Amino acid sequence: MSSPDSDSPKIVLHWLEKSRAQRILWLLEELNVAYEIKRYKRDPKTALADPQLKAIHPLGKAPVITIGDMVLAESAFITEYLSDHFGGGALVPKRWKDGQEGKLGGETESYLRYRYFMHYTEGSLMSLLLVALVQNNIKTAPVPFFIKPVTSGIAGKIAKGYTDPNFVAHFQFLEDQLATAPEGGPYLCGPTLTGADLMMSYPTLLATSGSARAPGGLTKESHPRLFAYGEKLQESESYKRAVEKIIALEGEYSLSP
Repeated sequence: MSSPDSDSPKIVLHWLEKSRAQRILWLLEELNVAYEIKRYKRDPKTALADPQLKAIHPLGKAPVITIGDMVLAESAFITEYLSDHFGGGALVPKRWKDGQEGKLGGETESYLRYRYFMHYTEGSLMSLLLVALVQNNIKTAPVPFFIKPVTSGIAGKIAKGYTDPNFVAHFQFLEDQLATAPEGGPYLCGPTLTGADLMMSYPTLLATSGSARAPGGLTKESHPRLFAYGEKLQESESYKRAVEKIIALEGEYSLSP
């Protein structure tokens, strides 16, 4: 990690256990910038975020960072902001094709993919995974045995009518995107890691680990590129450092929405 610049405001990651703040911790390690971590715990009964987070940001959610007096929330916004200031272009693909600077449609495919997946992650994929989580919670809810067929039936209808077909579509889409990545990948935007890959790491690892209750059809055999992509992300030294820090903070590393 780089030493702090005395003229630069302090970066603080407000860390909520089992949250998407994991990606921001990885980002900070990848950018090699000095930062501090302030920990917050979830309510052991409700699993809701520590209400003290609302003193940092009105929504009281993670991830959130402070840079001096400035507060930044939302994973993609934080990733873009820190990458712009500290990435030196490393996490953002080249924007313009040669000779087409500033022209409509002059962007490189890698850059357009980068901007797309920065938004797709939370806008499309994570919302589906969260519905699947709710669906599973309904199915496994501790209810009287005579109510169990009702809750199981509700969960089954959600799966059949919404989550299962959408998972099939999204996972095939990602498999195809990896197959056609610029310069053969192995990342979504080409041969080098980008902020979009950091954003996509959370739902990708949730899905390929089985934690998201994804359809049984998602296997290494059916989606080899998606699984290989997840494995590639975990090979990053900065990712490994982030995992070590999470284990030091929480005693374990766990993927959980």
